[in-house]
Amino acid sequence: MPKKVKPAGDGKEEGPVPCKQVKLEAAGGPSPLNLDSPSGLFESLISPVKTETFFKEFWEQKPLLIQRDDPVLATYYRSLFRLSDLKSLCSRGMYYGRDVNVCRCVNGKKKVLNKDGKVHFLQLRKDFDQKRATIQFHQPQRFKDELWRIQEKLECYFGSLVGSNVYITPAGSQGLPPHYDDVEVFILQLEGEKHWRLYHPTVPLAREYSLEAEDRIGRPAHEFTLKPGDLLYFPRGTVHQADTPSGLAHSTHVTISTYQSSSWGDFLLDTISGLVFDTAKADVELRAGIPRQLLLVETTAVATRKLSGFLRMLADRLEGTRELLSADMKKDFAMNRLPPYYVGDGAELSTPGGRLPGLDSTVRLQFRDHVVLTVGPDQDPSDETREKMVYIYHSLKNRRDTHMMGNEETESHGLRFPLSHIDALKQIWNSSAISVKDLKLTTDEEKQSLVLALWTECLIQVV
Repeated sequence: MPKKVKPAGDGKEEGPVPCKQVKLEAAGGPSPLNLDSPSGLFESLISPVKTETFFKEFWEQKPLLIQRDDPVLATYYRSLFRLSDLKSLCSRGMYYGRDVNVCRCVNGKKKVLNKDGKVHFLQLRKDFDQKRATIQFHQPQRFKDELWRIQEKLECYFGSLVGSNVYITPAGSQGLPPHYDDVEVFILQLEGEKHWRLYHPTVPLAREYSLEAEDRIGRPAHEFTLKPGDLLYFPRGTVHQADTPSGLAHSTHVTISTYQSSSWGDFLLDTISGLVFDTAKADVELRAGIPRQLLLVETTAVATRKLSGFLRMLADRLEGTRELLSADMKKDFAMNRLPPYYVGDGAELSTPGGRLPGLDSTVRLQFRDHVVLTVGPDQDPSDETREKMVYIYHSLKNRRDTHMMGNEETESHGLRFPLSHIDALKQIWNSSAISVKDLKLTTDEEKQSLVLALWTECLIQVV
């Protein structure tokens, strides 16, 4: 079985007693999760398992099952998404394929029952009741505030995009055949019960989604049933399938997923181009031309030896590099993640407020978890020298309604400064508050210009 944790005192497996939960009153009442900080949220999400234990023993290694039997948490989980929410959501203009999939597992195969165009609730409910189809709702955090609140904090915690899908399955039915995913998966059981079977990975830490035939995966390594308030984690590559037991109410669970394309291999691909670019500026050997007709023939042993030598030289250079140049990963994360959770119209994220910063001001960084500072080559195509620049990307103006939708066009928000500004920016980043006149820049004009640019983007405030 995966590691199974229950709070002490229920006569089953002993474990640390979780923190006393806040009583959840009406909808919109206090959350039993700790939403004060990203680390506090994750800690409460996997309670009573400790964060250190989770990353040492389970993360990317094996499943973790947490069954709590906590009525307060169960009530809160149910409020995150219900079958009854679909009626109002459909009235907002949902479309098959983009927002909703309707499917059923028949004889080990996935049968998609989508119609064309807009989703009408009565048709959706008919397919659910009569065809015993599973309703998959994509990225509900676009519409459900509490999921936005949770996932925004988790994106800060992991430093990686966090998506979600809701699965609503009738009694005695299964939506998807056995498969594995390319993401780390956290299952929160919201309504009813779900029977799960997990199998050993055929591709550990898989980089892509894939179906798996029943005769290839063998017997389940783990089998159990989730109830409202329960949580299940399993690493990417874990083969799994789930069904709603017969004779019970429908089941609703939300899959919260992260760490897609966030491996060391991805990071190496992202940073190596900047390292090569920098090294080639300093080393004439890398600027020398490749042998004539190399692109017309199979790679020769001489070329392979030459490339191996260059890689060893790059490794040596990397050891002494202070700034890794991230080509895309940092920018893509900032562009595509959720904006900070807010109550109201969010004006404080788009319009600078408070006093204008001046030379005698003291300033501090705000929305720290939503700002990325990186160094990269100048992206201005008219600049042939391609000098390194400091880039600041942020998610304050990102659109929640397009989060994790893939094909939606996104726009990056942020600023660009000369590399000479890096020390001053690090002062702001690393201080709880700093005087503008103490910034490490040559002139007062540069200091004022820097803080004004940051203030205009709502990244700093005068204290």
